[in-house]
Amino acid sequence: MSGSRSLAEYLADQLAPLGEVTVHRYFGGWALRSHAVQFAIVMDTLYLRVDGSARPDYEKAGSTPFTYHAAGREIVVRTYYSVPTEVIDDSAELCALARTALA
Repeated sequence: MSGSRSLAEYLADQLAPLGEVTVHRYFGGWALRSHAVQFAIVMDTLYLRVDGSARPDYEKAGSTPFTYHAAGREIVVRTYYSVPTEVIDDSAELCALARTALA
């Protein structure tokens, strides 16, 4: 799990232009918050909060919704979608996506 924490801290640094971004424990991973609003989760993958209008763009880009297993079932959480790995190291593009997630 320390790898996820390291990734979450790296992402918080990448998102510094947004203002204060904090890292908090979230089930088996980490949550990213800005001004007390949770906009991302990190589970060895970065997932940003998306709304219905942004979801088709994420799906078209090949992003997948956050999925986990519980009680023998697969649970799909369509309010969080994965971020393409090439975006993670591009602070400007990552911040643009995060601003949309915060809106």
